[in-house]
Amino acid sequence: MDPTYKAVAEFAQTWGLIYFAAIFLVVLAYALWPSRRMQKQFDDAAHVPLRED
Repeated sequence: MDPTYKAVAEFAQTWGLIYFAAIFLVVLAYALWPSRRMQKQFDDAAHVPLRED
């Protein structure tokens, strides 16, 4: 069976969406994990726009 453009495009759209949604959820979980709440790196990153270097 020779894949058509439409079949490949549907596959890429479906699995690409699932892939990026999974990455988004992993990053969100990493940033909001309770043990990471008080990390200095997140506090520093939050104040970057306010610096006048």
